[in-house]
Amino acid sequence: MRRLVIATRHLVIATRQSSLALWQAEHVKQRLEKAHPGMAVELLPMTTRGDQLLDQRLDTVGGKGLFIKELENALLDGRAELAVHSMKDVPAGMPEGFEIAAILDREDPRDAFLSNQYASLAELKPGAVLGTSSLRRAAQIRQRHPGIEIKLLRGNVETRVAKLDRGEYDAIVLAVAGLVRLGLAARIRERLAPDASLPAPGQGAIGIECLSKRADVRSLIAPLAHPATAACVRAERAVSLGLGGSCSLPLGAYAESAGGKIRLRALVAAEDGSRVVHAEATGDDPETLGAIVVAQLRAAGAAQILAAIEG
Repeated sequence: MRRLVIATRHLVIATRQSSLALWQAEHVKQRLEKAHPGMAVELLPMTTRGDQLLDQRLDTVGGKGLFIKELENALLDGRAELAVHSMKDVPAGMPEGFEIAAILDREDPRDAFLSNQYASLAELKPGAVLGTSSLRRAAQIRQRHPGIEIKLLRGNVETRVAKLDRGEYDAIVLAVAGLVRLGLAARIRERLAPDASLPAPGQGAIGIECLSKRADVRSLIAPLAHPATAACVRAERAVSLGLGGSCSLPLGAYAESAGGKIRLRALVAAEDGSRVVHAEATGDDPETLGAIVVAQLRAAGAAQILAAIEG
């Protein structure tokens, strides 16, 4: 059998400089070099606007796009051919000329409860301080545990864990996937079931972005794609896009693939947790399934919640 001749023998991956982002980019680098022997892949670490604004909520300063704009500029000006992202950080609508060319197999998508005092979220006493930067997590926790004080928690994974250890918080909630990838799984006291804390769209999945016109780059990335994960993430992102794609909306969406079908669950919440609406559907096509769930959410009151948030 003739070996495929690869014209592109060198690739540059644009990535954020956090430990987790570098782990993900290095993971993609290793898989690309294994898939294409003889290819050289290097990393271009970058600091993004989202990494700099550590004392403010993302929804008030520009949203998830703050984490990827500089990386996309590197693709545009030719400094890099690829950008590697956590899919939960990628805005629902991609800018023209860019695409997510591959989504890798997913790590555990659940939320993780960490504490040096409590073994589970249910054990937190009224007045306990819990740290999170996620409106989605905060709203779900406020609904079930109204006595808990929610406090903003920004920074990379290690910074957030360090703040917990310094006693600034009684507990924090992070993504399981990031902790596992950084070798910090032992810090997890409880992996929160989706029914207790529905994950964010794309949580636990790594995506590879490139310019839409780069068919050569897409062909190199193709062996890394995981179709089942991609279908689930597409369904989740369809919910976010169908509701306007705003990171100011506490939104959870989680899809699972089983028996050739996709089960999609989603919720929209008021920021204070006073109202949470749920929807669920099963189907074949991710985008169609997302549209069905969006219609259910709107019928259940999501439009009113969104209108109240937007003022």
